[in-house]
Amino acid sequence: QVQLVESGGGLVQAGGSLRLSCAASGSIFSINVMGWYRQAPGKQREFVAHISRGGSIIYADSVKGRFTISRDNAKNTVYLQMNSLKPEDTAVYYCNVDFGTWGRGTQVSVSS
Repeated sequence: QVQLVESGGGLVQAGGSLRLSCAASGSIFSINVMGWYRQAPGKQREFVAHISRGGSIIYADSVKGRFTISRDNAKNTVYLQMNSLKPEDTAVYYCNVDFGTWGRGTQVSVSS
């Protein structure tokens, strides 16, 4: 099994930046895709971005040009650099691996 621990959330003003991290442990030798999803209050969880072990990246249209996903395979960690944050980015952000295991989430709040 894989365990995921997210960190880096917080409260920031609109236009600000945050960097999320997600460290994987456990049965990590087979991880291919690492990604981020988010869930705002009263809404369904939605895709944000993901990156494959080989470096292929996909972003949701809503974050293109503002968020950057990266990973350090040696550290089994995926990052999400979030710039130009908007109030609508407020959500709990969840890490996911191989479209299966989820982290517990980290809160991101953006004030206007």
